[in-house]
Amino acid sequence: MPIKLTFVKHILNFKFDAGTSRGVLKTKDAWILKVSSAENLDVFGLGEVSVIERLSYDYNLDFDWELNHLAELLEKESVPKSMEDIYPLIDKYVDESKPAIRFGLETALMDLINGGQRMIYDNGFFQDESGIPINGLIWMGDESFMKEQVESKLKAGFTCIKMKIGAIDFDKECKILSMIRKEFPADQLTLRVDANGAFDTQTVLMKLNTLEEFDLHSIEQPIMPKQEMAMQLLCQKNIVPIALDEELIGVFGKNHKRRLLEEIKPQYIILKPSLLGGLKETAEWIKIAESMEIGWWVTSALESNVGLNAICQFVAEYDYVGHQGLGTGQLYDNNFHSPLAVIGEQIFYKKGMTWDFTDLDFA
Repeated sequence: MPIKLTFVKHILNFKFDAGTSRGVLKTKDAWILKVSSAENLDVFGLGEVSVIERLSYDYNLDFDWELNHLAELLEKESVPKSMEDIYPLIDKYVDESKPAIRFGLETALMDLINGGQRMIYDNGFFQDESGIPINGLIWMGDESFMKEQVESKLKAGFTCIKMKIGAIDFDKECKILSMIRKEFPADQLTLRVDANGAFDTQTVLMKLNTLEEFDLHSIEQPIMPKQEMAMQLLCQKNIVPIALDEELIGVFGKNHKRRLLEEIKPQYIILKPSLLGGLKETAEWIKIAESMEIGWWVTSALESNVGLNAICQFVAEYDYVGHQGLGTGQLYDNNFHSPLAVIGEQIFYKKGMTWDFTDLDFA
């Protein structure tokens, strides 16, 4: 039974200008993969190839060409019979330098093997028996916009907020953090910040010393990646606990992953499966981190609900490890309608709701 792969490019539109220290995001490219047996096209799995410009390791690939070529290659192969059979197939045709495609193909095949019902793992999350706690994400913008987001998340009941910093004036960002902390002390609200590498090595220690007064849970990627000695020093000083994010992108192979964590010794790592090569690769990062008593959590890399669904089900395979970064499905005005629902500070898979892919044409 040869594998039939088709795909559609879907440009996601942000509901607002999503500010980061790397610039403002207005749209986000995604390719939705559909895999089936050539003999039974009615049962199919879906996956998502998700990239972020200038962040994803493979963002500059010609994805239409790559996926058309992959479709031709997969016509020679039979549909895997088990989860274990998926990975030799991926390794044969998609090398590690194409993590977004690996994630999309991996999750599409997992969905297909599980009956083509958008089930990646049969667990309590998919069965609508439990939710996953998530942080409330505060995007960069002017001071009033950021305050408005904070107030909205707190009103919704979030007990963990993640605020992006590094794009507007640092003093104004500290003013917002101070405003939050005056009303909500650390025992009531967990506060994370994400600098996306915005601080330079000359001023980062001064800024961390300033941020220390706000009782932060952690700061993601305070400086740009590939400055291992500087990052190692920041983690050693532990003024504010450091979480590696972009630092993990482009690090392949178990030995290289372990070496990176052993050298830098971060307090946390943040895992984005579509940037790291998929769920199996993410699980390997988790295993290494836990062996070194390094904390971790998983976040979306701004996928549509197709990719987000797979990541949520993956996270639900683990015992509770804290608030995850999985609330991004609400960012777009043209996302796919799905059973994913954010209620309070948790994300759920509501079995009574349906998927709607009427906008996709795989012909």
